[in-house]
Formats: sequence, C-alpha cells, structure tokens
Amino acid sequence: MQNYQQDFIDLAIKYSALGFGEFTLKSGRVSPYFFNAGRFDSGAGLAMLGRCYADAIVKSGVEFDVLFGPAYKGIPLGAVTAAALAEFHDIDIPFAFNRKEAKDHGEGGTIVGAELKGRILIIDDVITAGTAVREVIDIISAAGATAAGVVIGLNREERGKGKLSAIQEVEQDFGIPVVSIITLQHIVDYLQSGEEQQALVGRIDAYREMYGI
Repeated sequence: MQNYQQDFIDLAIKYSALGFGEFTLKSGRVSPYFFNAGRFDSGAGLAMLGRCYADAIVKSGVEFDVLFGPAYKGIPLGAVTAAALAEFHDIDIPFAFNRKEAKDHGEGGTIVGAELKGRILIIDDVITAGTAVREVIDIISAAGATAAGVVIGLNREERGKGKLSAIQEVEQDFGIPVVSIITLQHIVDYLQSGEEQQALVGRIDAYREMYGI
C-alpha cells in the first residue's frame, strides 16, 4: 500500500467518511461499510484529501489538460486537488466545474472556471451506477473536448446489475481509465493489520462473495 493510500484510509476513518456497520445502499444491498466524502468537513481534512487525490493522479500517469469537478461533491474535491497538484507536484492545471442549473445573468452558462478544451480529467468521490459520469462526459463532448479519465476516492469493486461493476462499464464504454485512491481490497488489508477487526473482515468478505467483481 502506498503512503497516500494509508493516509487516505486514516483520514477517512478520522472524519467518519469511512464507516463500518450495516448500511442499506440505494441498490437495497446491506453493506458492512460505507463511504461519504461529504464528511471531510475541515480545512486540514480537505488539504490532506487534496494531497491524496493529487498523489493518486500523478502515480497513475494519466495525461490531461483540465481538471473538472462535477456538482456538487466534485467541486471542492477538484479545487483542493488542483491546489495540491500545484503545491506539491509543480503541476499548475486549469480547473472547472459545472452548475446544476444554467445562470441567466452575468457570464451565464453552466460551466465555471477554465474552458473545457483538450483532455478533461473528471474528479469525484465514488462511482455508484455510472449515471453521473455519463452525464459529465456528455457535457465535455458538447464543449468539443474529450474525457481523459475519472479519478475517485474509493472503488467498491462491486458489480452492478450484470457481471461488471459501474466502473468497469465506464472504462469499457468510453475507453478511459478510472483511477481510484483506494479499493475495497486496500480497506481489507488495512483492517487485517488489527486482530480485533477479524470479524469485520469476515463480514466484508461475505459481502464480496455475494456482490464483488
């Protein structure tokens, strides 16, 4: 496990962004863990979160021209990641985000920040059904740009209605990589380092047996 992945899990647990118990998902599945990036709610937490995203992007080697954060959670994620890329990796990259509704005064439109041109890297917290990513790719295509990839915090490694996960479907349908800071396997590896967590690991393994890819 890379240092930034360890830091991300530590941070997620500290801010209760990663929780363990019983959580009913939108799909109706009862999961033994849950991830909510909205819990990163302090300046220090967001600063470290941006560093984790930036490290994962650099590690992936994906090439892009603009960082795009879709409304709503992608907006702060994109902002802190763009700042971390500049501060810690000397990569000063343009950043843009969208509004849910078009502004009918001032500059107007739905895109704020940099112009969408060239290769666009989408940043978000998770991909659940892939619907939101597909909508963002439509926005990028309409602007005459191309999607370079997607970067997320957690890959649940969980299949959708078919044999593939939503992430695999996005990669297959659009021919772009989906980069994640951590996967479910990283969480399991983290938990296995403590003997008191073996029961939880067992529940996660049982869940993966049912729904994993």
